[in-house]
Amino acid sequence: MITDNHGGRIPMINKHVFVALIAVLVLASSAGFAEEPKELTVFAAASLTGAFGEIGQMFENETNISVVINFDGSQALRTQIENGAYADVFASANKKQMNAVKSSELMNNSSIVIFTKNKLSLIIPKDNPAKIGNLSDLAKPGLKIVMGTKDVPVGDYAMQIISKLGNDSSYGPDYKTKVLANVISQETNVNYVVTKVALGEADVGFAYVSDVTEEMAGKVDKIAIPDEY
Repeated sequence: MITDNHGGRIPMINKHVFVALIAVLVLASSAGFAEEPKELTVFAAASLTGAFGEIGQMFENETNISVVINFDGSQALRTQIENGAYADVFASANKKQMNAVKSSELMNNSSIVIFTKNKLSLIIPKDNPAKIGNLSDLAKPGLKIVMGTKDVPVGDYAMQIISKLGNDSSYGPDYKTKVLANVISQETNVNYVVTKVALGEADVGFAYVSDVTEEMAGKVDKIAIPDEY
């Protein structure tokens, strides 16, 4: 089982490393079986859709093993596993959901590894109709903000950032209250957040920097969130 984790700057992903990691996990999960697996079932956080989609295809080409990937919010994937759904690999977007599955003794705990790190940013529509330029603008009256639910890693991280900003005197005593008053929607996975911003249904959203893919780069822009938050 593998998990990604919040913090630090996201590096360029070495896809061959990913393939190697998945190959090791396949071998671990198939130990004791006479035949090689014909299919690999991967439960992966929605934020990994682009990377794991490509990696899955590479793995199929190199091994002739079919890869079936279930993308969803990490909390939803955790619930599916707890309710009996089968997965060879679980790639979570935070430690919280991974540790819950670990505590339930539903996986090989020795196989857990942090394979990469990600970082949150603000995302805005390309034309930026709300004229958002920095974190202070999130408190502007009437702004439409979209984020993940508190149970989704991307939503949990966003709330941590908003709380830290609220404790920073430079943003004013009512900053957190004003920002949360502008939240119009809380989504169950980060892909929904990105889609709503790209379609102009929200002025700004909290997403991972990796979610602004080549496809989305023509529809949304990023505003960096300083590392101290």
